[in-house]
Amino acid sequence: MTDAPAELVRAACERLLASNRDVTFSGVAQASGVSRATCYRDRELRRIIDTYRSRHGQLLTLTGLADQVDNLSQSLEAVAAKVRRQDEELRALKRAVATRQATKKTPD
Repeated sequence: MTDAPAELVRAACERLLASNRDVTFSGVAQASGVSRATCYRDRELRRIIDTYRSRHGQLLTLTGLADQVDNLSQSLEAVAAKVRRQDEELRALKRAVATRQATKKTPD
């Protein structure tokens, strides 16, 4: 049985801090076995990692801020891709409805 991702991420953060290593999204992903993308996108996992990062004093450094900008950029790209996919699905559904309505209107 596998642990919940939040538990895995929390344990990975603790191990990184205990070994005096920086708590980064890449490091947590590697140590926890939870993908980096999941760590970025899942709000709870992101909150856990940010909490441990702030304990370690990394959030207010230039590197920490650059990581945050990178994380936000990746999240924004993921949201934009999802919106594009949903927009295309909506267009396809509208075309299908229009086609169905057009075939119903034609006499047999």
